[in-house]
Amino acid sequence: MPRLREISEIVETLDLESWDERARTNMAAAPVDALEDGKVLYFPRLAFALSGNETRFLSPGAVNPGAKNVSFDSKTGAVKHARGSETDIAAITAMMRRYSDAAAALVTRLFPQYAQDLVRGRTSFRPVEISGRETSPRKDDTRLHVDAFPSSPVGRRRILRVFTNVNPGTQSRHWRLGDRFEKVAQTFVPAVSKPLPGSAWLMKSVGITKGERTQYDHLMLNIHDTMKSRDDYQRDVVQNEFHFPPGSTWIVFTDQVSHAAMGGQHLFEQTFYLPVHAMANEQKSPLRVLERATGRALV
Repeated sequence: MPRLREISEIVETLDLESWDERARTNMAAAPVDALEDGKVLYFPRLAFALSGNETRFLSPGAVNPGAKNVSFDSKTGAVKHARGSETDIAAITAMMRRYSDAAAALVTRLFPQYAQDLVRGRTSFRPVEISGRETSPRKDDTRLHVDAFPSSPVGRRRILRVFTNVNPGTQSRHWRLGDRFEKVAQTFVPAVSKPLPGSAWLMKSVGITKGERTQYDHLMLNIHDTMKSRDDYQRDVVQNEFHFPPGSTWIVFTDQVSHAAMGGQHLFEQTFYLPVHAMANEQKSPLRVLERATGRALV
């Protein structure tokens, strides 16, 4: 039986019903401090409303066969993996742009110190059920992990994500939330060897990565993969379950918070990238934690 943490150490609840209002909270600290401490900021009443015409996309049929989500790039307006007529694709695009804009406005309102440096990444619409999906352990998001991307190194940036459960029924988004990042680092960093000299340049040159994989990216990717591969860790590590009901939203640094999505269907997600230097306290970032653990600069 895995050990539990106090849920107040992991999840901070804020009262918000509209994407354009100021959050009401009894928190002793500012929301940015809780977020950077590795907590999930949870908004139980912050729903993303779909129009009557948009609810028809709450079906796996809105996604191309074999894909788990529809992806939207707000910079180019391009949508990938959406399925339907030209009219359907245009409606899905408009729906996802509206969510992306709402998430960006929410984050900049909650964390004004981030606004100047925040970079908007891809938007995801996930109408496919999580549980029961066949995949390899490395790609299995039902296993506890911290986010790291094989082909998209982040270097000196953080991965910040906004999620909203838009399930039309009663199905929650079921997550497991694991141990503190410092504990994760203590467990996995000692076994990670340094990358081979020249490997980062080679992977970038042949197109395996979209940028140079730093030593930090190398460490994070190894931590991600090893966490997912170890059954004993998945079973025994400190962890809590949490259910995000329909009509709720949550914000989390997914490169810091160990998480696993165990079940749920119909979700919006917006990714942001934040330079470490833009944090209120960059010493809390995974980059600085790993530099302290290894005793060397990693970027």
